[in-house]
Amino acid sequence: MAATTTLSFSFFFSTPFRTFHFQTPPSPHPTSLSISCATLPHHPLRLAFAGGGTGSNVYPAVAIAEELKALNPTCQFLFLGAPNSVESAAISSAGYDFASVPSPPDTNPLFFPHRFLNSLLQCLRHLRHFQPHVLVSTGGYVSFPACLAAKLSGTNVVIHEPNSVPCFSNTLLAPLADAIFVAFNSTLESFPRNKCFVCGNPVRFSVRNLVSKETAISNFFPGLDSGGRVLLVLAGSYGANSVNIAMLNLYYQMLRRDSGLRIIWQTGFEAFDEMDSLVKSHPRLYMTPFMHCMDLAYAAADLIVSRAGAMTCYEILATGKPSILIPSPNFSEGNQFRNASLMADLAGVTVITEDELDSSTLAIAIEKILRDQKKMEDMSERALKAANPNASAEIAKRILSIVNESTKKKRDGYKVES
Repeated sequence: MAATTTLSFSFFFSTPFRTFHFQTPPSPHPTSLSISCATLPHHPLRLAFAGGGTGSNVYPAVAIAEELKALNPTCQFLFLGAPNSVESAAISSAGYDFASVPSPPDTNPLFFPHRFLNSLLQCLRHLRHFQPHVLVSTGGYVSFPACLAAKLSGTNVVIHEPNSVPCFSNTLLAPLADAIFVAFNSTLESFPRNKCFVCGNPVRFSVRNLVSKETAISNFFPGLDSGGRVLLVLAGSYGANSVNIAMLNLYYQMLRRDSGLRIIWQTGFEAFDEMDSLVKSHPRLYMTPFMHCMDLAYAAADLIVSRAGAMTCYEILATGKPSILIPSPNFSEGNQFRNASLMADLAGVTVITEDELDSSTLAIAIEKILRDQKKMEDMSERALKAANPNASAEIAKRILSIVNESTKKKRDGYKVES
């Protein structure tokens, strides 16, 4: 049956393939993990990643790739995602190879099958050329055609679900997966139990090993002293209007009232131009559409105001930062509300709903935390206690185990045939 399927799809691969030049990302921080090289495939281990749309779908993939590179320096990676997107910016910044897969816009649904087929063909071509040992899917539109292409190509598929409530794509793709990594025990009920591993969310090396606050502040505010508090505002990858508007009506008053306060404000791509035209320039305000150096932003921050995306929540725990979370209502599964609720229980974070949010409510919440040093220390201690620093290592080692088992089965199969 497998041979018939491969033959029937062979026409997909007649198009010339793009040539990739693999770049080795900067060496990550040393890790205490080890794995026997004898158990790894003889040729360089090739891993493809598919996911995007938000940071929660992108940064887990980067963290897993970093850990795999630490375990096996010969690893080669290819990331699949939409062009001109959050993932294309983040992956390029991390130094990995990126292949574009067209993402259908939200237009006439009658054209969706044609666009999806186009995406599937692109994924098949990329995977046929790269020939990965495994595809790691982290959610988002591109995960659909990528996982289907992987199964048609005979490639192992693993899924990572960062949220407490699974996203639609990962739920639908679960039957195709060889393994599913989840962050929370509560997520197990949504997937086949025999495929699931509760590992937490993987966090990048740079976020787990922050530079000093002084070094980080000098990156955003060169020439200013490193004293005072730093407020980090994260309005999401594309920009949350409610968060940006609340800050727009608040930032100048806060800076004028507190001469030691600094604000680092990520507006999101879609909101930046409008915010930039409305915000007054200030030496203690740093505004950007996208944060390419999140590790420096976390290191500089004393307090974080953010949406409640899964990876942001986990990175807040890993860095031990006090935070105010404003869950987005624009996710049908209620992911961010559940994430924020868990964060309140685990780390005592302050949660402000979208209906409650305005400049006055946000100002009161910010000042209440910044003025209470003991509360900040307690929030930080609880966050660090709840973090799982070994999530990346657990996932990476299980992926290698899947590759090793698959390689052994293929070797044994060849021996039987001969």
